[in-house]
Formats: sequence, structure tokens, C-alpha cells
Amino acid sequence: MPSSTLFLLAQASTAFSGGALGALSHIGWVAKGVLVVLVLFSLVSWAIIIYKGVALHRAYRQSQTFLQVFRKSSKFSEVNSVCLQLKASPLVGVFQAGYLEVNQQVRGGSQGNVAPAARPTVKSLDSLSRALARAATVEATRLERRVSFLATTATVSPFIGLFGTVWGIMDAFEAIGRTGSANLAMVAPGISEALITTAAGLGAAIPAAVFYNFYNTRI
Repeated sequence: MPSSTLFLLAQASTAFSGGALGALSHIGWVAKGVLVVLVLFSLVSWAIIIYKGVALHRAYRQSQTFLQVFRKSSKFSEVNSVCLQLKASPLVGVFQAGYLEVNQQVRGGSQGNVAPAARPTVKSLDSLSRALARAATVEATRLERRVSFLATTATVSPFIGLFGTVWGIMDAFEAIGRTGSANLAMVAPGISEALITTAAGLGAAIPAAVFYNFYNTRI
């Protein structure tokens, strides 16, 4: 191997001797700002991932309990009394909305205003259907809350990392222009800066995309 090549490799080895942490010590303020933004995106995303995972697991367990009670009980009032302990279940919100609507129809029917639930009419069934649909929408919105931030992180983070990459490459070319030399030791810091921001962007985006799709299938 030519001595000039060995010299360049030695220079590159010196430039990267500190590894990723060493590269962080000499990156520019733009790249540092990009890394701070990406770290914040990543931290918030992981907080949402953990929180939503716990919340969905609790909702699933309580929904299973609710279904068992609902199938075994012969009275809606008994089911409703259990609902206070199962607030995390989306089925509870839908059931309580329907239970409240039926009770209102029964009370109205006893006063001669609306037909009792024992003799449902098209109007009463339509009102019940709308109440259940509204409750289902509310519960779905509650389950989906904060998950959209994962989609934002998955979409935006690679572009933020790409911005840092482009800036690092610009710095590398600027260094070449200043010195008039294209040796590896001069180019390496800018390239390392570019690679670090790219890796940080992907590190924030990939988990967010995976868990966003996973939670969407669960919800």
C-alpha cells in the first residue's frame, strides 16, 4: 500500500479516534442544535410510547373484564355499577352513553313524552344509535390522543437529520476551500457531523414509526 495512502488512513484514524463522542466535541453549533431538537423529539416519543403502551394494556384488561360482566349479568343496572371500576375501558364509555339514553327514554315514556324503551320506535332507536356513535367517537379519540405525535416524529426527524447532514457536508467543502487541500483529516470532521445528525434522525424516527403503526392496529 502506498505510503501516502497509509498517511491518509492514519490521519482519518486520528480524526475519529474518539468515536461518536469524540466527534460530538467538535461539531458546529448548527449540528448541536439539530441534535438537541432530535433528542427532544426522541424523548417525548419514548414517553408517549411507554405511556400509551401502559394505557392500552390497561384498557384491554378492563375491556375483557367488562365483557365478562356484561355477558353474565341480566340487568344493565348491575353492569353500570361495575363500570365505575373500569373507566379505562372504551367499552364502558359506550355502554354508559347507551344506558343513559335508554334511561332518558324510559323516564320520558313514563311521562307520555316518548315511547318507553319496552316499545322502541324508529325515533328512539335512532337516538340510541346516535348516542352510541358519539360515545364511540369520543372513546376512539381518547385512545388516539398523543399517538399523532409519533407520526410527526417519524415524518419530520429524518428531514431534520438531513438538514444537519447537508450542513455538515457544506462545512466539509468549506474546509477544503479554506485550505486548498482535500486530505481526509480535513474532510472527516464535517462528514462525521453529517453522519451523526443522520443517525440521530433515524434513531428518533424508526421507533416512532414502528410504535405508531403498532398502536394504530391496536386502537
